[in-house]
Formats: sequence, C-alpha cells, structure tokens
Amino acid sequence: MRYRFLIPVLLALLIASCSTTKKSKSDFSVKLDDIMVRPKGEYQESASRVHDLLHTWLDVRFDFEKQYLLGEAVLTLKPYSRPSNSLTLDAKGFDILKIGIKDQNGITPLPFEYDSMQLHISLPRLFTEKDTYHIAISYVAKPNELKEGGSEAISSDKGLYFINPLNNEKGRPFQVWTQGETESSSCWFPTIDKPNERTTQEIYITVPDTLVTLSNGLLVESVKNNDGTRTDYWNMDMPHAPYLFMMAIGDYAVVKDQWRDIAVDYYVEKEFEPYAYDIFGNTPEMMEFFSDKFGFDYPWQKYAQVAVRDFVSGAMENTTASIYFEYVQKTKREMIDGSFEDIVAHELMHQWFGNIVTCESWSNLTLNEGFATYGEYLWEEYKYGINAAEMKRLEMQKGYVRESWMYQEPLIRFYYNDKEDMFDSHSYAKGGLVLHMLRNYLGDEIFYKGVKTYLHDNAYDAVEVHHLRLAFEKASGEDLNWFFNQWFLSPGHPKLDIKYTYSAINSNITLTIQQTQGDEIPVFQVPLAVDIYTDKNIQRENITISKKKEE
Repeated sequence: MRYRFLIPVLLALLIASCSTTKKSKSDFSVKLDDIMVRPKGEYQESASRVHDLLHTWLDVRFDFEKQYLLGEAVLTLKPYSRPSNSLTLDAKGFDILKIGIKDQNGITPLPFEYDSMQLHISLPRLFTEKDTYHIAISYVAKPNELKEGGSEAISSDKGLYFINPLNNEKGRPFQVWTQGETESSSCWFPTIDKPNERTTQEIYITVPDTLVTLSNGLLVESVKNNDGTRTDYWNMDMPHAPYLFMMAIGDYAVVKDQWRDIAVDYYVEKEFEPYAYDIFGNTPEMMEFFSDKFGFDYPWQKYAQVAVRDFVSGAMENTTASIYFEYVQKTKREMIDGSFEDIVAHELMHQWFGNIVTCESWSNLTLNEGFATYGEYLWEEYKYGINAAEMKRLEMQKGYVRESWMYQEPLIRFYYNDKEDMFDSHSYAKGGLVLHMLRNYLGDEIFYKGVKTYLHDNAYDAVEVHHLRLAFEKASGEDLNWFFNQWFLSPGHPKLDIKYTYSAINSNITLTIQQTQGDEIPVFQVPLAVDIYTDKNIQRENITISKKKEE
C-alpha cells in the first residue's frame, strides 16, 4: 500500500539528531516533552485461527443504478485445530438471502444470526480438522450504505467503489474497483477478513460486454451472454490473504508486456495507451532485478497494473494485480517533470513482502511496508546510482523525523486504538531505514542471504517480526536480539551530543558521546564509524556506543 500524502522514506544510519556544541537552524533536535504521547490503546493480538479458509468461489454481477453487488459465494473450510460446530464470517452491510451447506446432494439450509458486520452460522454437526465442508451464501453487498471510515493513508473503507455508474457524468469514465486493505474485502464478499488467513480463489464477473475486467490470477475464459453482457472467469490457484483480492472494471486499453514467460499487462485509459510503456515499462526489469537480488523468482502467475479514478490511496499491491491512482497516467511530455516509478517499485516489491510472506497482524505491518519502501531505495540504487538512492534515503529520513516530533512508537506496535494508525511514517519510512541500517551492519552478502532465507522459510505463510530476526540470525550466525529489540520493539531513536578535544602533546583525540533522548526512550547500542582527518590520510575507527555517556 502506498500513502496518499506521505513522502516515501529511507535512511542509512537512523540517528536522527546528532549534534555538536554548535547547532544550526536546520537541527533535527526536539525536546522530548514536546513529543505527543498518544494514548496507548488496547492490546491487539493476532486473530485466532478457529477455521481455515481453504478456497473462495465467487460469482458476482451488479445493479449499477443502486450500486449493489449481487453475489454468490461458496467457501471451502475446515476447523483449524479444535473441533467446531459453528462458523463466524466477516460480511459487512449485506442483505443475506440464503445460507446453506453444500455437498453432492445439493445445498441444505443452515440457521444463522447476522448483526450486519458478522455472520454467525450453526454447522450441522461437530467438524474436526480432518473434515472439509462447503458453505454457500447468496447475498447483496451495498457498500454505499455502510458507515464510511478510513484514515490519512486509506481515505475510505467501503471496499467496493462505483465510478460514474450510470455513465451520465461527462468526462468521467465508468469504472468499478475494489480496495481490500485493511479489512474491507468483507464489504463485497463474505470471508475471514484477517491478514493471517490465506485462500485460493475463483471469481466469475458479469459485466456489459463493452467493458474490460481484471482480477487476481489468470483469465481462464470469457463467455458472451445473450443479454449483452459477458462473464469473465478468473482463477487464482495460489493462496493469498483476503485483503489482497481485487476487481477492476472499465473501458481500458490493455497493453501487453512480458517478463520471462509471465504476462505483464498495463491497464490504462485509452488516451494514455501510447504512454503505457513510459508509465510502467520498467516493470519487467524490476521483476528481474528483485528476483535476482532476493534469490526468489517473482512467484505469481502474472503481473498486471491498472489505474483507476478516485482511488482511496496512492496504490495497492493486490496479488498479481496492483491498483494505482489516476495520476500515475501521464503523457511522455508530462513525465519530464517526474514519474511515479518509485510507486511502481514499491507495489511490485509487495508481491514478495506482503503477498508471498504476509504480516500475521497489523501490529507487524512494517514487515510489509518497510520492505516495500526499501524496495524504492534498492531500485534507485540499481537503476540510477548511489546518489539518486541517497536522495531517496534523505527524503525518507526527513519524513520519519518530522513524524517523530509528534510521536514516537515501536515499529512493531501491539497497542493501538485503530489498525489504520499503523499506516504512518514509522511503518513505512523508519521500517525501510532500519532495514538499510541492518544491511550496512551485516554487509551485503549476509543481508541478502538473510532476505532469501526469510522468503524461502516463510513462503505462503504469515509472519511476525521474530521470523525476520531468526532468518538474519540463521544467515549471519549472530544473535541479533539487541538490534531487533531496540529498533523494532522499542520506540524512538538516539539523539547524540558529540564533543571532542585534541591534545597536541600526545596526538590524542578524546571523543565524548552522550545520548540525550531522555529517559522515556531507551539507551541504544549503536555501531559507528569515526573518520579522523590528518595531513596524510583519513583514518577510520569503528566503535560501538551503548551507554548514556562514554568517551
């Protein structure tokens, strides 16, 4: 997910406020008393796995006048570990028409209770983890009748959006699209809407025959109906989280590209068809670069990118099909002033970090967003050189530091009031910067060995921060609790007051470093490089500070 307003951010050494005795107007220092301490909020545990959602089958069509989705769903499930005779599903603002259990004899109705947010279904018997069963649901989704929420990062949580549905607004295209993160997929289909769930998927989408559809996975067939509509069948036979389900429907030009033997498609409004390669054309090279860098080839069946009107964020990394806001579409001349290539890299990076390996809870969001943000730096470094990458890092550092003036939180936050609070410059910028710092500490060879281990050991699974630590410990042979405890599990960053004196008598330099971040922020262990300039050369000394004050 890409912020709507946040400047993306990355940094090499996250010491946001180093100062000597002389300070400038641009000094980043701020009194700790000035930092806003946000209410701690409630403890946010990972969702309990009561049932395992194995497969999701959907058949959807639309009432464009009412802006409704008319849906049929068949969910394949089994108890996760303990026997169960009841099932709870997320289903927000639906009209529930029928619910039953489906077997070779047909569909047998089941009793249920519905509170407009969740379905509580009574199963016909006690099922164990060895039993697989199928729940069939007929429903109507009415997203515009939901109470709308959202955040700065994701401005709406209705899940399903109709753009000019009656096609009566001149100059605006007709479109339908979805946005699942954080837990809004359940606004258009019933599911277990948690990031630690994972399911394969089939979807039949019926639309006017003039329109193009896009969804996860591969388009298997497209059948014209007698009423001027067409039904497209998309099959996603690799499991992924429900928040990564997507649809996009509109009058698009589809521009074909390819990486190795995998289709790479660009869906743009027809006036931008001549510029599709200018907008997205570096994607295959990015796929090759990331695949090689991480020792883990792009893992999905295809990759598509689509621009939509009035998107509620900057972009979204749905599995195999990323959505972007409309402004990504530019002519070649307009792109002289800048492109959104960093967002393209960010969303592609998510196909590994977030989609193949998914944070098990929103408390661990930086495992998705920190890596995706760092992907922007890596692409700049590879494609345009270290100076361009360092400019990106500086933007990231400034973004985090500005936010740190208001509040400081751990990267991994188990206490918050709203999951939307996690989408901030801590999860994005500081997360990416800490990864860059870990790379500098370990060295490139061990760092990328750790990334490869992390991906291969946890592919198609949900993770928490300890999985990442264990992968880097496996790669390095080093206990990294100290690093993860202070940078991922503790708030803030060190502020250093640095003074030195030089004795000409014995050619001795005394360096005094004091951590001044205040008692509320822990003392950090920080490896530093100190360069000593002489008439003859530059001498580098590597030191580690770990006390409040030391010489």
